[in-house]
Amino acid sequence: MLIKTKNVSIRGVYAALPNNEIDLSADSPHFSNKEIKKTLNMIGTKKVFRATDKQTTSDLCFSAAEHLLRDMGWEKESVDAIILVTQTPDFILPSTSCILQSKLGLSPKCIAFDISLGCSGYIYGMYIVSQLIQSGAIKRALLLVGDTISKMVSPSDRSVSLLFGDAGTATAMEYCPNAESISFSLGTDGNGAQHLIVPSGGYRQPRDDTSNHRLLQEDGHIRSMEDLFMNGTEVFNFTTETVPVLLKEITDYCAWEEEDVDFYLLHQANRFMLDFLRRKSGISSEKLLINIEKFGNTSSASIPLLLCDFGDVFSKDEKRNIVLCGFGVGLSWGAAALSIDNLTTSIIYV
Repeated sequence: MLIKTKNVSIRGVYAALPNNEIDLSADSPHFSNKEIKKTLNMIGTKKVFRATDKQTTSDLCFSAAEHLLRDMGWEKESVDAIILVTQTPDFILPSTSCILQSKLGLSPKCIAFDISLGCSGYIYGMYIVSQLIQSGAIKRALLLVGDTISKMVSPSDRSVSLLFGDAGTATAMEYCPNAESISFSLGTDGNGAQHLIVPSGGYRQPRDDTSNHRLLQEDGHIRSMEDLFMNGTEVFNFTTETVPVLLKEITDYCAWEEEDVDFYLLHQANRFMLDFLRRKSGISSEKLLINIEKFGNTSSASIPLLLCDFGDVFSKDEKRNIVLCGFGVGLSWGAAALSIDNLTTSIIYV
């Protein structure tokens, strides 16, 4: 699907990270130093920030949103919608966004709902909020996006345990009659759902007494049915086939040439994949922003975390044309092309 939205402005993006930094190169009881070095060299991570046992996605998103509202001077009564994109909610029900509406002290007239999406979730969330604003239904919204994926990762599964970090983000979006349009391209291929999945814990395959027992699996990794499974080869093939086409599609839709794009912000899946996508898509190295070595793969939060990490670039009174692209679990993908300037950003640790 290709579509443009209008009269929508992104005012600020804040990210909150757990104050729990993990050095991935440290000695591990699960892997040899040789295995660790080989894996880190390929995926590009050096450290991650991981939530504590009692720290949830909503805790991180709350801190990001609270600081963002304060620093932007938005009255809490002026927020018409709060939308949370996460795959690690506080509860099965109620929606975690309802809890955050209360915790943030927003108006009872504020609409609140959750969206269950992963790596493409920030783009989908931007699209839904943009449509609500464009329709005239709301004027201001908080888009909260984040995950604590580390809680569903087996520490003995090398394919994922040295890759994922945790983060929560908040994006302030509002109606602006003079805003330039935002272009979106979105898509889904559920035929690949089994390649990135937590098999047990829903109602198709409920938890039982054995589902959390970590055993040696056929692929040589140790995990349980309640842990994240990733078929790296299939996910890589999907990404390298889909993303270059997606990037060309969204820039063509905007009638942008390569020189018109200032920066590309792609989901930080892993360094090898990002380098491959850059070469295949013909993107110059200085235009592709990468920070996976600092935070790991933070799932749905990786794109807004990029905006915050490179905030000095986007906070200037100078328009930047950017392309955002998320891809992964679902299998699902989304891209957005927009112009941005004077963006308020920050990273906080909680």
